[in-house]
Amino acid sequence: MDHRIYQTPPFVVPPTKTSQSQKQSTVSFKDVLHEQSQLKISRHASERMHERNISIDDKQWELIQGKMQEAKEKGVTDSLVVLNDATLVVSTKNNTVVTAMNRDEFASKIFTNINGTILIQD
Repeated sequence: MDHRIYQTPPFVVPPTKTSQSQKQSTVSFKDVLHEQSQLKISRHASERMHERNISIDDKQWELIQGKMQEAKEKGVTDSLVVLNDATLVVSTKNNTVVTAMNRDEFASKIFTNINGTILIQD
């Protein structure tokens, strides 16, 4: 058995050809940060909202997003957002709506793993 160590030649990736018509897109840090702070809706929450005919207008989404940011600054990671006609369970840590319920459903429910509540009235 040969115990010697042999050096292998380094692997070099050949440069790709780029034409002048192809331009590299530059994305600013501000754009990436803004995109990461946008409120996302999970597939599950989207399905529940559709099944339960829950509609939230852009003005309410902006208000929810602002309140979620405030809650996040106070250390809240998982929150219950109570609207006039719906309730959302949101992860402020991930800026994601986890699930949604209409007014009839959330009246008699127990919510767990929530460390903050956001009340929004129109």
